[in-house]
Amino acid sequence: MSYSNFIPTDKRAVLGGLVTSILVGIGIFLVGNISGYQAKELLTSSLPGINTLCNTIVLASATILALLLTLLGVSSGSDRKLAGKHYEYVIKIARIDTILFITSLLFFQLFNLPVTESDSVPVAWFSSVYWATLTISAVLSGTMVSVILMLYGTIKNMVYVIGMEEDLDITVDDEED
Repeated sequence: MSYSNFIPTDKRAVLGGLVTSILVGIGIFLVGNISGYQAKELLTSSLPGINTLCNTIVLASATILALLLTLLGVSSGSDRKLAGKHYEYVIKIARIDTILFITSLLFFQLFNLPVTESDSVPVAWFSSVYWATLTISAVLSGTMVSVILMLYGTIKNMVYVIGMEEDLDITVDDEED
């Protein structure tokens, strides 16, 4: 499988993910510099939301994997022969989505640790932990947007190929068989 054309074929997805991460990052930057005690209070109030985000991404990622199985069923059941490029793209979406699923699940578990209630954690660490959780949420959100945009592109191509019977670069001509 060639990754040399990853960026050109996925410009919309990568750009959407980057814009999402940057927008969340700007929100993080606007919070400004905080002390360890302020970070502990902010972390206490933001952890439930970050846990919800991770949980939502885990559920969405699992749903997307199931949708990809449906997409493969539609692809193989089509009267039109689809090129290997289509299936490589589906594998790429599944790979990124699986990584996102596992990462979100791990962070969900990590963010459920009662760090803010522990007396053994130095107060100075809370600032770093706070910024790390916000950065992680920005990256997870951006990656989720990228996966959704990649899935959208695949579905759009399938509609054009199967529904509108247009020839795209994911179809195989009869002469090529």
